Amino acid sequence: MTKKKVKVGTNTIALNKRARHDYFIEDEMEAGLELQGWEVKSMRAGKANISDSYIIFKQGEAYLFGATIQPLNVASTHIVCDPTRTRKLLLKQKELASLFGKANRDGYTIVALSLYWKGAWAKLKIGLAKGKKQHDKREDIKEREWKVTKDRIMKNARLG
Repeated sequence: MTKKKVKVGTNTIALNKRARHDYFIEDEMEAGLELQGWEVKSMRAGKANISDSYIIFKQGEAYLFGATIQPLNVASTHIVCDPTRTRKLLLKQKELASLFGKANRDGYTIVALSLYWKGAWAKLKIGLAKGKKQHDKREDIKEREWKVTKDRIMKNARLG
């Protein structure tokens, strides 16, 4: 029998923690990315940032805007590396139509949530989101603090 390779580390390349803080995420979807060779190498080195990125639509296609992939120092010299270029998302036509309709009609924003490896392919988890107001953010903070306090009380009750 052949032994399976044990994967070391995680498949996650970059997370957008700010998105869950600033938006209510209604729906999540997985999309592929159209990347150049130097971008894949940089992502393998962990030099990607999607914190301020979102999805825009041009001519019936979806594009990732605002993501930064820093080129490696040893990248090829005959290619001009643009770290903030707009990258095309690979989605099915039904998914594109659904996202486009909800973003235009219902006032949703489409944000990048995480960038990760799925096998040898780089995938982007995108979320259909509505913006939070300031009082919504405060409520989330109160809920989080109450959960921590409740857990502390329950732990002390069990021990004491």
